[in-house]
Amino acid sequence: MFVRAYLRASTQEQDANRAKGELETFAHERGLVIAATYTENESGASLKRPELFRLLADSKPGDILLLEQVDRLSRLNASDWDRLRAEIQARQVRVVALDLPTSWTLAAPADEFTSRMFSAINGMMLDVLAAVARKDYEDRRRRQAQGIIKAKTAGKYAGRPEDRQRNAAITSMLRAGQSWSTIIKATGCSRSTLARLTKRAIAELGTAVSPGTARQVTGKSDG
Repeated sequence: MFVRAYLRASTQEQDANRAKGELETFAHERGLVIAATYTENESGASLKRPELFRLLADSKPGDILLLEQVDRLSRLNASDWDRLRAEIQARQVRVVALDLPTSWTLAAPADEFTSRMFSAINGMMLDVLAAVARKDYEDRRRRQAQGIIKAKTAGKYAGRPEDRQRNAAITSMLRAGQSWSTIIKATGCSRSTLARLTKRAIAELGTAVSPGTARQVTGKSDG
């Protein structure tokens, strides 16, 4: 049996390793050793989480997926949660979450009856907490949307603050003639952000932006 820790944060600005110490302490207190740690900054409302699925692919029957809270595993809608739960069950991985005490027994040796009983209880509680996590996600998004509408109505909405340091670096790369793919890989920006900055650079700098870069955003050819 291997213990595999899963750490997740929703954005690049958040620290996905924040709970690493708590997981290590939990394992140590039970005489367990964390064999591998899988960390990523991805939304819990999406199944596009390469590290989570790498963890499941690496796992053998009976291995433990250790995490801080159930919402680190899922803020998925019902159908996506069913898919993820089916994958976990098919691989016979035991989910142990620090915020789910009924799951702690799965981290200790037990006879077949006890193991099956707590697996059933744990499965039910996972469903409940996954549903709660999804509701919390939807409530926060609804409140955020309401706040934006209210701010726009009052003329106070400024949008997300601009990352001036990153955008200055992107502009410098555009002026140097770097390709879009190179810039995206180096900075992690989206294509829409890069298109906006390219248009701005063309407007502000004119010929200081390379012809190739200008063609990428305007769609014009040399002919």
